[in-house]
Amino acid sequence: MQTRELTIKRREGTGKQAAKRLRRERAVPAILYGGPQPQPITVDPRAVLRIIHGHEGTTQLLNLTFDGDGGPRMAIIRDLQFDPVSERLLHVDLQEVSADRAITVRVAVHAVGDAVGVREQKGILNLATHEVEIACFPTQIPDRLEADVTALSIGDVLTVADLRVPEGVRILNDPGQAVATVQPPMAEETPAVVAPVAATATAEPEVLTERKPKEEAAAEDAKKGKK
Repeated sequence: MQTRELTIKRREGTGKQAAKRLRRERAVPAILYGGPQPQPITVDPRAVLRIIHGHEGTTQLLNLTFDGDGGPRMAIIRDLQFDPVSERLLHVDLQEVSADRAITVRVAVHAVGDAVGVREQKGILNLATHEVEIACFPTQIPDRLEADVTALSIGDVLTVADLRVPEGVRILNDPGQAVATVQPPMAEETPAVVAPVAATATAEPEVLTERKPKEEAAAEDAKKGKK
């Protein structure tokens, strides 16, 4: 994994008002863990967003540099808080790490290959696990883990145990956890056929209505003829 550079500044003051002032200055509050005690700092939100862009789901390894003070430190991004409405970055948690000490992080899982169940059987590929938890040294964090779905037919399941893992990386998830599967194609709905209503043999009774003038005249002529 490529190590990214991030400049941080020491932060004076805490609380909501201090955080609002920082955001007006185009900075966001952050905490650096891993030292004798958590250290309040500030970061440039644009720099943080550039670092995580395209690497969602994978922990990023950073070289931290205090603005005008001290040498670089190695750290990872532990947590990011965003405004649920505006999606603006609100707070960052950083964790200082040591190159010779293993850490636990999360890494994204990406499907690779063209599943036979999709290509030949018109199935639907479903990626059930998008990231896994791993243990490794900071410099060994992979950009992602690949799930080769090429051999999956309909009904087959690719598990955590089938993932390609680089040397020095150990997956902490259950080996039997489903990662990807190919589902049968959705059945096409056929319109329901409505059976025609059979015609009845019984004729409807004739509705008697008021006689028309011609019918009345014919009746009178018939009476005269009898006389």
